[in-house]
Amino acid sequence: MGLLGILVGLGLLVLFAFRGWSVLLLAPFAALVAALFGGEPLLANLTQIFMVNAAAFLAQFFPIFLLGAVFGKLMDDSGAVASVATFMARRLGERRVILAVVLAGAMVTYGGVSLFVAFFVIVPMARSLFRAAAIPRRLIPAAIVLGTSTFTMSALPGTPSIQNAIPMPFFGTTPFAAPGLGIIASLIMAGAGLWWLRRAEAAARRAGEGYGEDMEGAAERAVDDELVREYATTAREFDPAEIRHGRRGELSAPVVSAILPLAVVVAVNLVMSLLVLPRLDVSYLSEQRFGGTSLAAVAGVWSVSTALGAAIVTTILLNWARLPSLRQTMDAGANASVLPALSVASLVGFGAVIAALPAFETVRDWVLAIEGGPLVSLAVATNILAALTGSASGGLTIALDALGQTYVEIAARSGIDLALMHRVAVIGSGTLDILPHNGAVVSLLAICGLTHRDSYLDIVMVGIVTSLLALVAVIALGSALGSF
Repeated sequence: MGLLGILVGLGLLVLFAFRGWSVLLLAPFAALVAALFGGEPLLANLTQIFMVNAAAFLAQFFPIFLLGAVFGKLMDDSGAVASVATFMARRLGERRVILAVVLAGAMVTYGGVSLFVAFFVIVPMARSLFRAAAIPRRLIPAAIVLGTSTFTMSALPGTPSIQNAIPMPFFGTTPFAAPGLGIIASLIMAGAGLWWLRRAEAAARRAGEGYGEDMEGAAERAVDDELVREYATTAREFDPAEIRHGRRGELSAPVVSAILPLAVVVAVNLVMSLLVLPRLDVSYLSEQRFGGTSLAAVAGVWSVSTALGAAIVTTILLNWARLPSLRQTMDAGANASVLPALSVASLVGFGAVIAALPAFETVRDWVLAIEGGPLVSLAVATNILAALTGSASGGLTIALDALGQTYVEIAARSGIDLALMHRVAVIGSGTLDILPHNGAVVSLLAICGLTHRDSYLDIVMVGIVTSLLALVAVIALGSALGSF
């Protein structure tokens, strides 16, 4: 009955989440159903397991949600994101339209701008470029997904995405874990994705397809769509409902003022991870008032948080005149972080209840027995859970909460570098999460005024297939050569 309860709980979560029900309600309900089938005490599971683990996730990662959303909103209202997109369009747009859209998305998201902020700025730019080049608008979502939700989310060393931050406390790693493998994975994703899009463009030109007709007002309707909002807030760290709040400046940010904060994120993250934190005396962390922890458990979050904080200050100083209401902008950014953080924390609480059930031992043993070794089983576990939840961050956290310590022990026995575990786990979470119910996919299609029938095949090819190819390459190279 316990195993049946796990399956029923997962089924309820997936079914109702796909129908747009709030994860804040679904996750505790599904967890209690699973506990009920297993004959476990309900209230104890709710307060002592679900809530404790959800709160622990918030305590650990909320600074990244908060600072990332504030930074994204500042970059949006100052016109910096639009300036970066315009810069790429002018440099590449007339000759290489798809490449310009991909690189614009990659630049802003690798620099720490929230995904949904990037969507609302890059989509209008992409429409203009694709229309002028007579490229079908149905390819716009795939180009944006490739630039914003593949290699910059899971593979590029130092990416400040929440997905790249989640394994750090479990494995004691940094945002730059396995940098060589991350770069190889990024090249595979970007190269294969661009090849597919160029192929699709060529086929459309031969067929004389043309751009098509835009659906007017699609982005505005997407902002007001509650179903889109429910999907979106489990996918990334920005609540789309806040995109209209705050006040945008009337002047466009110079490209230097727009790009410099993005560079600050990467540079400060690197310096903190590799130079500053390793040299600090942090023996005080072992004291109980600081949780009796270690630098390895907090260094990654400290690095990313410091980098985002430095970028926020840089954005304000460089764009002061282009931020007509700084308080409103920062309030909107802060508010935008709350619902996504709580939604993912609820998924974490659900996973903790499932992992605490006696029947979960059967699931754990099955996962660890998957042929191919621990790297393959870790990739399978993160893929499955990200697919079920439609959330890379939620699926990754559930997998590591349930199995992270086990994989640390296996790595110690097998001589596997934990940095390699980190990179495999993150790339694994960013593959099958891009299923039809993924919040980023639903939101992007709504903003573009397109449907799954129009664009989803191309999204699968550039988002899922390329990531799976990169994941296989990382596992093969890591198994043969170790982490590098």
